[in-house]
Amino acid sequence: MKGSITTKNGEITIDNQVIAKYAGICALGCFGIVGMAMVNVKDGIVKLLTRDNIRKGVFVSVKDNKITIEFHIIVSFGVSISAVVNNLMESVKYRVEEFTSLEVERINIYVESVKDIG
Repeated sequence: MKGSITTKNGEITIDNQVIAKYAGICALGCFGIVGMAMVNVKDGIVKLLTRDNIRKGVFVSVKDNKITIEFHIIVSFGVSISAVVNNLMESVKYRVEEFTSLEVERINIYVESVKDIG
């Protein structure tokens, strides 16, 4: 289901992929996030996604105009995962709600790998 906003002039429908791309770009701006990850279930190999393919590591669902976002991330070596994840959740929730005018009900984060960028 897509998110929709009814205005006095009509209805605005927002595709889940638009929300996923926006949320992914927001996430990349957060401290400690190296990038989004795509996991090959068959091989168990984690792949760092380029900015162009960022939405493959972000999944969005909308139910009753409430958004759930799932991130598959790679974090920097040496950071506090809980601090990075809390910052990611707060930042993305605020920015996506401002962008869409819809409520972000839940954010699930899967830390798939760690990368030493030093």
